[in-house]
Amino acid sequence: MRAERRRQLRWWEKPLEGFVKSKPGTWFALNVANPVDRRLIKWTNGRLSTFAGQPVGLLETIGRKSGEARSTPLLYLGDGDRVVLVASKGGAAKHPAWYLNLQANPEVHFTGRGRPRNAYRARTAEGEERQRLWAEANELYSGYEGYQGRAGDRRIPVVVLEPAEGAPTSSSP
Repeated sequence: MRAERRRQLRWWEKPLEGFVKSKPGTWFALNVANPVDRRLIKWTNGRLSTFAGQPVGLLETIGRKSGEARSTPLLYLGDGDRVVLVASKGGAAKHPAWYLNLQANPEVHFTGRGRPRNAYRARTAEGEERQRLWAEANELYSGYEGYQGRAGDRRIPVVVLEPAEGAPTSSSP
């Protein structure tokens, strides 16, 4: 049984989170909100996204097959100068393309609220670090636990973006 959530949601966040955790809400987030956010985050330097009140940033990877730049809006968690992402894909049985891309090329860029576009090196968290970050991610958005249930045997990766050598750093939001 999951411990009670410490972070208190605002009145309008509860129904929004409830919707996004549902299968239709997950479909909406992946197929409607993400394409909008891909542009909105870029145009506003991370200040606005369709998920008001939540930290949504733009991850830029290089396609493992195409070699082309790819941008993916993602909910993120600040951990000092690091950025934490959850490769949930709404609980799909397969990893999201952005995760496969960063496995092939861990050099990425990320832009988020209060975080100007910076270069990072991505890695998958393991062990105690993963457990801590998974718990923190679930404080931010409780839908991850349900997504893990939907994912079946796939263990949802927790990704840590660390500032690339020589890249400027920013504080967490």
